[in-house]
Amino acid sequence: MPEQQQKSKVKGGCTRHDYPCTCAMGHLYRFVEPVLLLMLQERGRSYGYDLFGDLGKYAFTDAEIERAVLYRTLRRLEANGYVSSDWDITEPGPARRVYELTAAGKEHLSEWAQVLNNVSLSMARFVKRAARVSK
Repeated sequence: MPEQQQKSKVKGGCTRHDYPCTCAMGHLYRFVEPVLLLMLQERGRSYGYDLFGDLGKYAFTDAEIERAVLYRTLRRLEANGYVSSDWDITEPGPARRVYELTAAGKEHLSEWAQVLNNVSLSMARFVKRAARVSK
């Protein structure tokens, strides 16, 4: 193995290889959006910290998703009217922002489901073809 590939695992990199690799699909940050929409649909109101804690259970990648990506995505969703937020000051400690899916967010989640269904069908065709070629 070339020396440059013998580097230790990089943050957010592949969990299967000991060198920088893209097979973990770490560049699928755009897909954090539908995952957050689904999480908020299922949970109702939720804190960013709680969403981050369970993000790996829903994510389309086995790469680590950075906390900053989560919060940037939540801010973008809110700016587009898909998520609303307010400050929860009812519990002890510092105020925490709590997020909730809007009606427009529910529609947007439905749109994402259609898009991802098409992507899923395309991916299945790709995997089938790649498996035939690699035999």
